[in-house]
Amino acid sequence: MIRIIAGRYKGRILRLVRSPLVRPLPAKLRGSLFNILQERITDTYFLDGFAGTGSVGLEALSRGARRAVFIEELPLAAKTIEANIKKCGAEELALVINKEFNRAVIDLAKRKVIFDIIFLDPPYRLLADRNPLKVIRKRQILKPDGLLIIRHHRRYSPSKDDFELIRQVSFGDDIFSIYSGKIIVKKGSLNELDTRKSKSNKAKKSKVSLDNGS
Repeated sequence: MIRIIAGRYKGRILRLVRSPLVRPLPAKLRGSLFNILQERITDTYFLDGFAGTGSVGLEALSRGARRAVFIEELPLAAKTIEANIKKCGAEELALVINKEFNRAVIDLAKRKVIFDIIFLDPPYRLLADRNPLKVIRKRQILKPDGLLIIRHHRRYSPSKDDFELIRQVSFGDDIFSIYSGKIIVKKGSLNELDTRKSKSNKAKKSKVSLDNGS
């Protein structure tokens, strides 16, 4: 059973996804995550990547986030997220994107959506083959003063070449790696070119509606 821990939706019981492909964030880790974020969550645009049941994004909305986007590739899980959003009465504050993560990020970037906080909970082994931080950096969907948190197993380390790693918090085999929105720039690298492009486009970035119909 998954229950919202605190805030406006406190106590709401969320549906589970009946699939071995979905690994919900345990309540203890979810509580620890929001203890780390504390008041930073208020009035933010929040991205819940590899969202599973949507419990993290809904906890963010419950604690004062302005809007939340949920990216989930598995159709069954995406439908469960939509049902959980409805159970919380958060339909006007949430958007579910049922696509592969990189494609979803590219679509958000085309709409010029940028986030204050991004949380990623990818399958553990995915980090051995893919780098979800790279597309976030390249598509510039995280604010420079934002935060990116990724949950991963201690055996699979996420990239340290995209954003500035500021802290790691361990919970046994689970680790939260916390990054600032500051892009790592190596002289002569593609990251340096991306940073120059980001500066030139910064003034063009604007908040857009995340309504399902937009």
